[in-house]
Amino acid sequence: MLSSPAAVSAAALGRAAAPKLARLLTYRTVSSRVPEEVETEQFEAFIAALPELFPRVSAALQLERVNGFGLLYRWPGTPGGTASGRGPAVLMAHYDVVPVEDPDRWDYPPFAGTVTETSIEGRGALDDKGALAAVLEAAEQLLAEGFAPAGDIYFSFGNNEETAGDTAAAAAALLAERGIRPWLVLDEGGAVASGAFPFVTVPLAVVGVSEKGILDVELAVDDPGGHASTPNRMGAPAGRARAVVRLDRRPFPASLPDVSVEMVQRLSGSAPLLPRLVLGNAAHLRGALTRVFGLLGGEPNAMTRTTVAVTQLRGSKGSNVLATRATANANIRVAVGETVASTVARLRSIIRDPQVGLRVVEGNEPSPVSATDNAQFALLEETIRTCFPDAVPVPYIMLGGTDARRFTSICDAVYRFAPFRMSAADRASIHADNERLGIETFGEGIAFYKVLMGAL
Repeated sequence: MLSSPAAVSAAALGRAAAPKLARLLTYRTVSSRVPEEVETEQFEAFIAALPELFPRVSAALQLERVNGFGLLYRWPGTPGGTASGRGPAVLMAHYDVVPVEDPDRWDYPPFAGTVTETSIEGRGALDDKGALAAVLEAAEQLLAEGFAPAGDIYFSFGNNEETAGDTAAAAAALLAERGIRPWLVLDEGGAVASGAFPFVTVPLAVVGVSEKGILDVELAVDDPGGHASTPNRMGAPAGRARAVVRLDRRPFPASLPDVSVEMVQRLSGSAPLLPRLVLGNAAHLRGALTRVFGLLGGEPNAMTRTTVAVTQLRGSKGSNVLATRATANANIRVAVGETVASTVARLRSIIRDPQVGLRVVEGNEPSPVSATDNAQFALLEETIRTCFPDAVPVPYIMLGGTDARRFTSICDAVYRFAPFRMSAADRASIHADNERLGIETFGEGIAFYKVLMGAL
């Protein structure tokens, strides 16, 4: 049985550490695919603040920079301390953030790091500086208590996760070069979510065991162009529009993967009687549940299929000039069981137009599925039950992407879970306005990492 962190309340833990996270939120560490748009001095200032905020970590752990601004800490384990069979563990987070569209829509300035009576406000509070600060604060407190881990613990903090950058890949490659194969990798992803599933009122601690692939495909139609006063039918924009409409009208086929079936069965015990009977027999009612999830739309629908979202349209540069080339970017989340190649082939069959060219801009395959019947997942479950006794731990396939996928080549047990309670409104604030992390919620996250690291 893991030791409980109840001796110090989560609210007290969060309140004491809130100024540290608030300070980290003041740095405008916005990542961009355009190097000139990255304020490198802000990243340097963020890194320089860490020894001041977490002096014990700075003194006891070895730090090296990876790929410029990535941070890889090593907390050396006790010699001979891995006799239990547990090897090194990697705890991940990222400190880059997405841009702020309109600061005037925020209740508090997004880069001010405001601490209220109940929350820490600012861009990155949830995604993902909150987790980074919770990891470091947990280590800071464990060091103050004289704790030494049995095996090596690594902290891998990325600087370009939001742009699907290469820092996490470089960190994984560095560990591989040194012959290090982690026993466990834990990154952001799931959370202790309320209101996440119909008929279930208790919080669900959703742990990502895989994540969908991410694929950007450019649809392009070429045309001779000309003056807008003499247009031709089915010019480049019209051909592109027809392709987009066909993609919208013909979604990819739906199915309920084994991980989702296990998720549904695990949460069935927390549902009322009639839904419990249905959800508890998910393996036998897979087809019917797949159809129901599709009808629910949103997240339930996305759990069942590869999704296609057209996110960018480009055409003529002049208002009175016919486009010689019209493009659309399709951002696709590839379901587990599909591949980038099979997805592109299906796009071609849906569009059914040889005039529409398809170009893969960037593509990543779905991640391998990590087990739920191993010692690593059992440790996460036990830690969740210790720190969040009212929550039901369930596995799921992440719909978004994380840096964790870069580590699947060196570790078979890669999971995605941020130990924070998140309501539907909290989840909606990620990448949106008024991102915030509750002070007590922050404290619960610190307690989670303390318990987890204490068991490694």
